[in-house]
Amino acid sequence: MTLDDFRASLDAQVPPGAVSPLLAALWWDAKGNWVRAHEIAQDVESSDGAWVHAYLHRREGDEGNAGYWYRRARRPHSRDSLDAEWEEIVSELLLHT
Repeated sequence: MTLDDFRASLDAQVPPGAVSPLLAALWWDAKGNWVRAHEIAQDVESSDGAWVHAYLHRREGDEGNAGYWYRRARRPHSRDSLDAEWEEIVSELLLHT
């Protein structure tokens, strides 16, 4: 799946069945359902899970909590736009599928 394919899937009612839980979380976030995205991301205990979790708290506006999760992900606290970071995370996660 490409980034364009993933974006096109946002027209559907549910995320594509072949995506990882973290991609599903980012799909729900893009659909405006932060709560569902957060529920999924907080259950994934990996550095990628922490990165998605950090991004979601940044989107929420909780920079302090985001900082905690960036540290857990061993990534710098992003200063990119939220859209740019979303694209970066999705692109990287798609490489691992």
